[in-house]
Amino acid sequence: MSVRPANALVRGVSAVGALVRYPIERALDAVIYGGGLTRLLGSVLVRVGAVLIGRGGRRRLDALVRQMIRVGVRSIPIVVLVQTFIGVILALNMAPTLEAYGQLERVADVVAIAMFRELGPLFTAILLSGFAGASIAAELGAMVEGEEIKALRAHALDPIRFLVVPRVVATATMMVGLTVLADLVGLLGGYLCATLNLGLSGTLYIDATRAALSMSDYLTGLVKAAVFGVLIALLACHEGLSVRGGAEGVGRATTTTVVKSIVAIIIADVIFAVVFYSLGW
Repeated sequence: MSVRPANALVRGVSAVGALVRYPIERALDAVIYGGGLTRLLGSVLVRVGAVLIGRGGRRRLDALVRQMIRVGVRSIPIVVLVQTFIGVILALNMAPTLEAYGQLERVADVVAIAMFRELGPLFTAILLSGFAGASIAAELGAMVEGEEIKALRAHALDPIRFLVVPRVVATATMMVGLTVLADLVGLLGGYLCATLNLGLSGTLYIDATRAALSMSDYLTGLVKAAVFGVLIALLACHEGLSVRGGAEGVGRATTTTVVKSIVAIIIADVIFAVVFYSLGW
């Protein structure tokens, strides 16, 4: 009779131990992963100057341009489409509330500030994590499985310098450019909605947009864009270079890159919001 209660007690203690151990293990994994990302970022920062202005600059510039085309140019159509619709959605959703207060022309303020400060960089980063992040992780993962990374090291060539740095610089650069494009087409979407559907004057809308935006609105969006681009590229490179397990591992790294990139972007956006609010931006 005493065996069953003892077994039940053991199982209960084991279950409680597992519940306590799981979050601790996940927290430790997160710390280790963050350390790996920080180390990779440090390696990139140390090498970025040599890559951009060192000897063989023409070849490296060509490689950088190729990465920018792969990362950003192919993303332009979807970014334009999505961000134009976001501008339309913002205008349509805010119009009834603003009209109730007799401030319908303020729809231009809402669209402009929301696009430049928040939705432009945020949605562009999420879209780019699917395009650039997945592509980079898959490419580097395939190189790891094909032992191309080992071959580079065997020839005394640094994979960080030749593979990671160009991708980080290209992703950050194109992220800024795509965000500027996203802001403009978002404004265009709001403008078309306001003038064609809400009955506002085009001149009034443009004047209200100019009055609403300040230099801090431009800068906050661009700073976010650059940081989001670096995060996407770092996560993709880290996952790609850590691939194990053949084709299945490459697929897993690709999926993980997109998920982790989106989570990292949201967390970084929250941090930016707190910092900019504290600074009065």
